[in-house]
Amino acid sequence: MRVSGGKSVYGAAVGILMLDARFPRIPGDMGNALTWPFPVHYRVVRTASPDRVVRRGAEGLVDAFVDAGRELVADGVDGITTNCGFLSLFQKRLAAELGVPVAASSLMQVAMVDRLLPPGRRTGILTISGSTLTPAHLEAAGVPEGAPIGSTEGGREFTRVILDNEPELDVEAARADNVEAAQALQAVHPDLGALVLECTNMMPYAADIAAATGIPVFTMESFVSWFQSGLVPRRYPL
Repeated sequence: MRVSGGKSVYGAAVGILMLDARFPRIPGDMGNALTWPFPVHYRVVRTASPDRVVRRGAEGLVDAFVDAGRELVADGVDGITTNCGFLSLFQKRLAAELGVPVAASSLMQVAMVDRLLPPGRRTGILTISGSTLTPAHLEAAGVPEGAPIGSTEGGREFTRVILDNEPELDVEAARADNVEAAQALQAVHPDLGALVLECTNMMPYAADIAAATGIPVFTMESFVSWFQSGLVPRRYPL
């Protein structure tokens, strides 16, 4: 058998562009490599703090993300994603510059999930920062106009720890913030048929949210798992 080379790293089709953060990344978090059932390759974008990306619009960072994405592609990944839904703003530039498929934001799932739902139902968004999730973020991700949006902002733990980059996290308080925010959104919008979690740090709480609301919950894990299955289709024995 003869094989061909050309890459520095093999077996990790998905490259993940990471924010520069030090808050705890528990199992289920996108930045915890144990979350994934397949290998991934990480690159941290220095100076891209959670505060700068989420609260301050990622101003001045697009070139740094492009450069880090190029390094991942040079290493051998076949597709690029990021660990922040607010980076939908960079989807078009990353796709144009990197030469591989790019899935920048969990928000890109909203339009697809809408198409799965029965008439009279729609997809809601749960975000870490409702006050800074702008129409530009939604438009860049192709989110249908009028999608209901809820937020953990104002909760006891989750938004503060992540965006202030604190070194300790009360997991149960963060879980409660996520569940309560989802229930509050559902109470205002009883036509919700599904939720998409914007924030990749919400992934550990998806099952709790689904149990509390009784509707499907889609995360960056579901999106990247689908993405990876296209980059590396499963081969079946004949």
